[in-house]
Amino acid sequence: MRYLASTALGVALLATTPVTAAPAPAHYAATITRTTFGIPHIRATTWGGIGYGVAYAYAQDNLCMLAEEFATVAGERSRWFGPKESAVLGFDKIDNLSSDVFFRSVIDVPTLRAGMARGNPTTRALVRGYVAGYNKLLRDIGPAGVPSDCRGKGWVRPITLDDMLRLNEKQMLLASSLALAPLVVHAVPPGAAQAALVPGEDPLRPRDIGFGSNGWAFGKDVTANGRGLVVGNPHFPWNGPSRFYEMHLTLPGQYDAMGVGIAGAPVVTLGFNKDVAWTHTVTAAQHFTVFQLKLDPADPTKYLVDGKSEAMRRQVISVPMPDGAPPVERTTYATRYGPIVYNPLAGFGWTKTQAYALRDANHNNQRALETWVAIGQARSVGEVRAAVERTLGIPWVNTIAADRAGNALHADVTAVPNVSADKVRACGMPLSAVLKGKLILLDGSRSACDWDRATGTPVAGLMPARDQAVLERQDYVANSNDSYWLSNPKVPALIRSPILGTTESERTLRTRSGLIEIDRRLSGSDGLPGTKVDPAAAEAMAFANKSLAAELAVDPLLALCPGQEDVAAACAALSGWDRRFNLDSRGAYLFATFWEGVRSLPGLWAVPFDKADPLHTPRDFVTNGAQGTKLLAALKAAAATLAKQGIALDARWGDVQFAVRGQDHIPIHGASGQLGVLNVQQSDAVPGGIVPKHGSSYVQIVTFDTVGPVADALLSYSQSTDPASPYFGDQTREFSAKRFHHLPFTEAQILADGGRKSVRISE
Repeated sequence: MRYLASTALGVALLATTPVTAAPAPAHYAATITRTTFGIPHIRATTWGGIGYGVAYAYAQDNLCMLAEEFATVAGERSRWFGPKESAVLGFDKIDNLSSDVFFRSVIDVPTLRAGMARGNPTTRALVRGYVAGYNKLLRDIGPAGVPSDCRGKGWVRPITLDDMLRLNEKQMLLASSLALAPLVVHAVPPGAAQAALVPGEDPLRPRDIGFGSNGWAFGKDVTANGRGLVVGNPHFPWNGPSRFYEMHLTLPGQYDAMGVGIAGAPVVTLGFNKDVAWTHTVTAAQHFTVFQLKLDPADPTKYLVDGKSEAMRRQVISVPMPDGAPPVERTTYATRYGPIVYNPLAGFGWTKTQAYALRDANHNNQRALETWVAIGQARSVGEVRAAVERTLGIPWVNTIAADRAGNALHADVTAVPNVSADKVRACGMPLSAVLKGKLILLDGSRSACDWDRATGTPVAGLMPARDQAVLERQDYVANSNDSYWLSNPKVPALIRSPILGTTESERTLRTRSGLIEIDRRLSGSDGLPGTKVDPAAAEAMAFANKSLAAELAVDPLLALCPGQEDVAAACAALSGWDRRFNLDSRGAYLFATFWEGVRSLPGLWAVPFDKADPLHTPRDFVTNGAQGTKLLAALKAAAATLAKQGIALDARWGDVQFAVRGQDHIPIHGASGQLGVLNVQQSDAVPGGIVPKHGSSYVQIVTFDTVGPVADALLSYSQSTDPASPYFGDQTREFSAKRFHHLPFTEAQILADGGRKSVRISE
């Protein structure tokens, strides 16, 4: 219905607007210079030229992946790949038909077009330039030049502005309602046959999804050079369109930033310029709420608000099928809050008396690109903060930054529903207590329970920046995906709305590990020289691959071993382990397997969490009595698992965890964050070992000298997804060896790093 309304509005505007000559076609031009590892340095004289150059270079390296993503967000996976095949949507796999229904029902293209038309002219130019650059690459290479993985496929096609609008919307929803897509596409009134499509598991189940990150910003009080220093270690997918891509973009006099973006990003979204470096970590804040609806007794597709009945918006979605087969139709339902969601396993049933609706703060968020442009232009962390607070455009990540003057910033300021702690209490439902910590459930039968409107926000219903969490320091701030509460243990934050995350509660082992390692560095007890932070120390900390779980548990576990013949070999392997997840660490896989089996056991720790000592509690691994018996049984089971997999108890970690690049198996260090390892790698089992799927991606260590940035970085999975590219595995080998690359930023550095040949594109 909203599509028809938007179309009618467009016709009306055309009928009342004087006819003028069509504008002249835009002119785009960019120069692309590649340095070591294929990093493109893109220079243009207009914002459109920047987007043009980024798209061209990105498509050179990742055409098949990006083209497939455009098919995904257009809701065309069923047509090209079959309705029963699967795709990764958000964090989990979903069948192609459900993916198509979700995108065709949730993405509101007319509204996005209107938002783009009246929005920021810089971002509009960037996006239109990106469209032109992508299409320019397709014309230049021709059908025969398309990589073999997608050559001749109908989904490799020129794109339009609509494709970019859909892709941006998908990225905005990535860590929020996208994860609940199955609940949207399976929502039907009680008794409807479509209810047979209910997914088989609770999408709200606890799981280590791998999306995360470590972000540390050090200020002048603790750095060796008295300037700011940023450690960015985002944990993101190794496959698919959320992979990072390195680039350096220069618009003389207006913008000069280097770092990374994900598919469709026409500017740097994580990186540095001459004066500021920044990184992001996935925030603990919730970016949507669910409303429990009271239904009209006469019709389960109507709901009551303040006693008045409102009809749900019923939308019939037609999904094209392959080989000319008739399209498949599905029906979705939406309310004033947003789409109806349905899954009894998550507690969201649709009965004759109640249903549930989802409202997402990032729906139609077109402010993020404007925010990242402003961050890339910032000259201080104060200007970074101002950009984040003004736009409320950052979708679902913390912003951690440091500047040349030695100031550090943590801003947990995003597009968050304006729901106070008082509103959570006043508008909670009986199910709210069960869902605590997963999401906020509100009473949808009262208009007073909708999000509050505050002055000064760009969109009604968003939480103003003044009510979110910001910390500026000159020693350090840090975040590893826990809430804002403990950015710096010296100054625990004021407690705010629960929608921003939990406080005064147990932190993850990874959060604790990061803060402990910072404390050890600043006290000089980490074995490294001095007590200050410099790039060498930061790189060593990022890739130390220590396990806090091992530090807390291995010695008590080994104390159980004497006389236990059935686990003697396993105990010997753990005894020889260095308690790290480096390539040469022997016994690491055995412990990782053991820990997965015991980490959720009740009564694991003798000393419970204490908010007065959050870094070191809970602690003291319990091994006596029945608990000791359970631990030994778990160790025996872990050893049996390794035997079944054909992996030695004392196998080298680098022989177990590896990335496949062609015929090569490249050993990969790091491990699960559940082990208290900072250098996260979430991996899938394959014959003979495990391969990374999420984890350390673009790792940057950035500080400043008197002239500009001093940046060392690595892109763990390399720039290109094309097996024929020279940039398919080159940085993966460097990552394996822990060899950081000194990024060239100035013209002289670019020239010295192999940038001796440039390509100019234009139209």
